[in-house]
Amino acid sequence: MPAIALLVLATLFWAGNYVVGERAVRVIDPLSLTWLRWLLAAIPLVLIAQLVERPDWRVVLRRWRILLLLGIVGAAGYPFLLYSALEHTSAVNASVINASNPAAIVVAAALLGQARTGWRAWAGVALGLLGVLLVLTQGDLSRLLTLSFNVGDLFMLAAVLAWTAYTLLGRTLGLPVLTATAIQVVLVVIALAPFALATGIELPQDGPTWWALLFIAALPSVGSYVCWNLAVARVSPSTAATSMNLVTVFVIAIAALLGQPPTLIQLIGGALVIGGVLLTTPVRRRRVAPAQVEG
Repeated sequence: MPAIALLVLATLFWAGNYVVGERAVRVIDPLSLTWLRWLLAAIPLVLIAQLVERPDWRVVLRRWRILLLLGIVGAAGYPFLLYSALEHTSAVNASVINASNPAAIVVAAALLGQARTGWRAWAGVALGLLGVLLVLTQGDLSRLLTLSFNVGDLFMLAAVLAWTAYTLLGRTLGLPVLTATAIQVVLVVIALAPFALATGIELPQDGPTWWALLFIAALPSVGSYVCWNLAVARVSPSTAATSMNLVTVFVIAIAALLGQPPTLIQLIGGALVIGGVLLTTPVRRRRVAPAQVEG
């Protein structure tokens, strides 16, 4: 399958996680949804990693400490915060805020001395921040003076920070991406099990909710990772980064089809965020290892 088609599928599946997750959290709490999602996805991810990358599992497992840390921050922290956000805010709002992730990574990498930034990067960050603030304040920037925000939007900002930390921590891991992801998921399932059992696992109570859980486990959890990692080895970094903007586009389109058209402020904010990402994306083409991906 062409690399571009794989990128489109990956971002479409991630967009589905927002829309379906928004409905799933009405029945299943965020911790249960996060744990059940990875419980169902763990074995398929391990099998796919074995078939595609054929790793030396003993070598990989020697890095279990850093893999556990990455799993807690990325595979557990990011989706838990995302699903917590979706309890209080819309899938469209969450996806627009999440679209600032590339810019947040650029800023963090620059502050930590991992990357050099020029005027384009800082202009893109400023533009993206303006777009996020418009969405957070629903177009009323005077709310910044009173710090009056939707708690769901704040959870989503925390999710962006979690994914930024996950991405920067994983840049020097030096392990096959699918294999590292599979081990992280297995470790997260084990680590979260006592908390999920102690708080009481909320299982789906009807057919539609079971289908929602199975969708999240199969496509955003397994399908997106496989499609993304097969694609990024064949495209430039700028193409891969720019394709992530499709998540917001798809979320807005799916929400509109389901009778929830975006507001003008959401559209303007989304356009500013995407414009900011385009400014921060390098224009040079060079080969890199597969990047970290969305949760």
